[in-house]
Amino acid sequence: MTAKDPDTNTETVKRCSSELTSWLTEKALPIWFTAGAELKKGECYEAIDLADGKAVKAPRRARVVPRQIYSFLEGARLGWGGPAEELAVKLSDWHVKRFLTGDGFFAGAVDLENRISDPSFDLYNQSFALFGLSQIAAAVPKKKTEASERAADLLNYLFDNYRHADAGFREANPDRAPLCSNPHMHLFEACLAWEDISDDPVWEDLSDEIAELALTRFIDPVNGGLREFFDLDWTPMPGDKGRVMEPGHQFEWAWLLARWGQSRSDAGALIAARRLYDIGWTYGIDESRGVAFMALNDDFTVRDPVARLWGQTEWIKAAVALARISVGAERKAYLADIPDAVHALQIYFQDAPDGLWRDKLTPEGTFADEPAPASSLYHIVCAIAELSAFAKTL
Repeated sequence: MTAKDPDTNTETVKRCSSELTSWLTEKALPIWFTAGAELKKGECYEAIDLADGKAVKAPRRARVVPRQIYSFLEGARLGWGGPAEELAVKLSDWHVKRFLTGDGFFAGAVDLENRISDPSFDLYNQSFALFGLSQIAAAVPKKKTEASERAADLLNYLFDNYRHADAGFREANPDRAPLCSNPHMHLFEACLAWEDISDDPVWEDLSDEIAELALTRFIDPVNGGLREFFDLDWTPMPGDKGRVMEPGHQFEWAWLLARWGQSRSDAGALIAARRLYDIGWTYGIDESRGVAFMALNDDFTVRDPVARLWGQTEWIKAAVALARISVGAERKAYLADIPDAVHALQIYFQDAPDGLWRDKLTPEGTFADEPAPASSLYHIVCAIAELSAFAKTL
């Protein structure tokens, strides 16, 4: 790539990046730091009420804590001036102290008194725990050894107790269907993050295994779409449940497989990533609202027309990832999609106080009246980070 990209869309892409980064560092992170977290206690909350700008006092889910760790650390790299490292370390310590069970996995939630309120195992929560630990290891040198050992312990627990005989991991012990692609997607993300900072080959090996599982089982061999739910042998779940395909996850897997495919020089993964993007873009974007909606059936008919915020962030990430590895007319097409995806995300900011957002857009074009969920911040920050890095190459 040359120092200056000649495509006419590049200035628009750079402007979109600048706008989102400013919004994040000047509006979003300050309120999520002051209202959505408590530095002294080292804790964070599930949501912020749009009416009074205060945290919603409800049980805190395990999956949200690593997301916030990532969001504040990445936000600092994007220019936020708050005490990101101090907060991230405290959040990580709280996560381990209060959510980690004696069995060796992270429970689902704790209440406001830090008592475990959901003791269940969920592979999704373990995937995010590994991701959060990777962020601490990467950003805080003095905590790298501890975080690495903690991650190894958790991964060994998963290998010992939830390993699937063919590939990937089971959802329950003893077995219970459905098996799910979504937790593996975030485990894939965590493994790729660990690859960047660890010499332990287990992370690269597991990345390869999950990529292969996606390419051979999660992705339909006929239509190229990625399914959500599977029977115990990794065939599609029987009945209607096995038909679910989510546009946001077509985009999110496209982003991950593009990253992995580039790192492994795997042409098949790059082809699959482009097809996933094409499905998400062609069938999963509502033309009237301009947003990615929730779910398709496996014949690409609309299953759930509600459009959640996170789907828009994954559209941004996938368009950026594929623009980065494409040339000519194909590259121009992905570049042209980026401002559309950014606009789709910004729709969720317009009817909310500064730094907050709406989450669910109905088919009629109205938003559900509910607090801003903390879980969205991770999606938003990741999209902004990917766009920012790409914009700097244009």
